[in-house]
Amino acid sequence: MIRTFGVTADSQLEVDFPLEDLNKKSFDWYWVDFDKPSAEEWALLDSFFHFHPLAIEDCLHRLQRPKVDYYDGYQFFVVHTMNEETLEAEELDLFIGKNFVVTFHNTSVHELDIVREKLQRDAKFWERGAIYAMYQILDKVVDSYFPLVYKIEDHLNEIEDQMSFDMKHFSMDTVFEMRSDLLWLRRTILPMRDLMYRVLNSSRFDLQQHEYTYFADISDHLVKLTEIVESNRELTADIRDSYMAMNSNRMNRIMMILTIVSSIFIPLTFIAGVYGMNFENMPELEMKYGYFIALGAMILIGLSMLAWFKHKGWMSLFKQ
Repeated sequence: MIRTFGVTADSQLEVDFPLEDLNKKSFDWYWVDFDKPSAEEWALLDSFFHFHPLAIEDCLHRLQRPKVDYYDGYQFFVVHTMNEETLEAEELDLFIGKNFVVTFHNTSVHELDIVREKLQRDAKFWERGAIYAMYQILDKVVDSYFPLVYKIEDHLNEIEDQMSFDMKHFSMDTVFEMRSDLLWLRRTILPMRDLMYRVLNSSRFDLQQHEYTYFADISDHLVKLTEIVESNRELTADIRDSYMAMNSNRMNRIMMILTIVSSIFIPLTFIAGVYGMNFENMPELEMKYGYFIALGAMILIGLSMLAWFKHKGWMSLFKQ
């Protein structure tokens, strides 16, 4: 489907007009959106708009890294939107000229609908031209990253709070999933940040001072997103290290408990083993009270060791 949006020379807004009107009427600027186009529709990129074959090839091959290429009379942008459910990147291509914007995408891009409604609603935006429409598109795309990043950040904060009081029901699987989601976001946000840096510092992309301010604002948003993502990645690493330290401490406590139990029963087992040997010449076996003496000695040794462990404070391990 192809959707059109244009402002004529007499400042009249026209929407969803046929492409042939671009040659018949005088437009100050226009926006053509190729929304999940068919083969016949995307062929118009070459036959009608005469865009460079390499740029058209990039449109048809998914998924390109965010970039900007400079051609005679226009610039070609590849930007990434995010799927809210899977966090996978989805490609949005833009051809930006002095008086036109052409967008191309094979998936639904909700941000374009928001920009189109905003431009249609307020006539004061019409006179700002194609560069302002481009800014609005990029701004809405970048703004759509924030809810995804904040959602992960809130979830990580909940996990961190849970660790402090409920380690028994805590699972690291959730943390690893969050870390994987952050990796998906990072793969999109960092290239987008680099793209905006190229736009702001390129002499081939001629921006007026007030236009530069708009795009600098997008760049600031991307820098902020990068910092949040990196901070959250560090938080997941800290949670992982804390979990491993707590597990190690718990294992040490278990080993100390087993050591205490073993220390009590080792001498008792030794005594029982000695008198369990079937030798004929063992005088203690013929004593009238030999059994009770051996049993009393074992009880005395056990109680003595328990008292000694309690004195050392080791018995408190059983209360934890």
